[in-house]
Amino acid sequence: MKIQLDRSQWLALFLIPSLSALLLLSPAVAVLSEQQLYSGLLIIGGMVLFATGALPEFVTALVVLVLAMLLSVAPADVVFSGLTSTACWLVVSGLVMGIAIKETGLAKRIADRFSGFFDSSYTKLISGIVLMGVMLGFVMPSSVGRVVLFIPIALAVAKSCGFEKGSNGYIGVFLAAAFGCHLPTFAILTANIPNMIMMGTAETIHGWTPMFGEYLMLHFPVLGILKALLLILIILKLYPDTPKRSAGATSNGRLSRTEIRLLIIMLGTLGFWVTDSIHHISSAWIGLSAATILLLPGIGMVSPKSFNENINISAILVLAGLLGIASLINYSELSLLAGDQVLGWLPLAQGDDLINFFALSLTAMMTGVVATLAGVSATLTPLAGQISQMTGMSLEAVLMTQVFGFSTVVFTYQSVPLMMAIPLAGVSLSHVARLCLILAALTVLILLPLNYLWWQLLGWL
Repeated sequence: MKIQLDRSQWLALFLIPSLSALLLLSPAVAVLSEQQLYSGLLIIGGMVLFATGALPEFVTALVVLVLAMLLSVAPADVVFSGLTSTACWLVVSGLVMGIAIKETGLAKRIADRFSGFFDSSYTKLISGIVLMGVMLGFVMPSSVGRVVLFIPIALAVAKSCGFEKGSNGYIGVFLAAAFGCHLPTFAILTANIPNMIMMGTAETIHGWTPMFGEYLMLHFPVLGILKALLLILIILKLYPDTPKRSAGATSNGRLSRTEIRLLIIMLGTLGFWVTDSIHHISSAWIGLSAATILLLPGIGMVSPKSFNENINISAILVLAGLLGIASLINYSELSLLAGDQVLGWLPLAQGDDLINFFALSLTAMMTGVVATLAGVSATLTPLAGQISQMTGMSLEAVLMTQVFGFSTVVFTYQSVPLMMAIPLAGVSLSHVARLCLILAALTVLILLPLNYLWWQLLGWL
């Protein structure tokens, strides 16, 4: 029987051996242990398969997990950490909440009110969703929580505007919501976990803490506003469509008792999420508590039938595989190895602000590829003092170049919120991966030079 390969499979067959050979022939192989080398090769293979879609995504996840165990590159609790992670249970919670919002009609009611303002133009619709996502970053300090709450409402908006699942409009609305409430909000100090890690490590190691207003002025004009505009333009180009309200889309009148009960549960969940710094309960267990209430007979709004029909096991496997790759990177200490070698590789020069700024920003971005977004600050912050002496840049400026790195997502696995958003919408990983790559490339080509000019204007360089 003759096996027919499609373009993505041919691409994977080319990229995996090529990138593996590049690693094996590089100077880095001399300092890698056998376990680190196997881990690096497995990570390369998994990343290529996820990025190209050469295999069904849940099959790729299983391949990565199984090979990690067969090659003994990490213990089971590391390889399968995705299944025990809070992100996995937040996805389950989000799926349950999404079912409840949909079945009670609350999502449709909110969506009808929202789409009434934006359905006259696809440009206005995508722009409005991105803007709402960015604004949520100022009031809700967890991108994970923003994804869980915002995605079901955005998808209801898509349906209200006449977009069927799988259509350009549906995918465009989803991407606007998922990326809009996440990537531009890295320019808001309190909006994402990597921001908090950077702030905490900078204070602990160097005794410096950025101020909210100072951070906002430094990053929001370029990495916030301009990145949001760039995101809108890319989505409009890649996924053009025309909104059309479906018949009977208006949803006026009073809230039903079921809708009121759901609204109380959702607001209570949001309240606990926002105040997690007070009660110290993980957002995952808050979300899972809400999901459990929604599943209780007589109290909740999600039937066993709806749960069985809408909870996608393959999506959870994909998340487990992606998080497994991230855990494997940390366990194998590839990120620490990169951090130890980084100073010797960088073209840093005393007083050459242009080269130093670009080198540090791009290094932070590539560190995020190796160590995921949350690992950027943990890897680079200890080196900031030495880098400051080598370049003549202030310690604060060196630390702030990390923001470009952890706000630029090259591959989907780097960002837990993006990975969580995919199963909530049932959209193929390939759409998210493509947008990540295009947005990252344009961010480097357009926003990085503009960011340098903005820092110069502010007197930071």
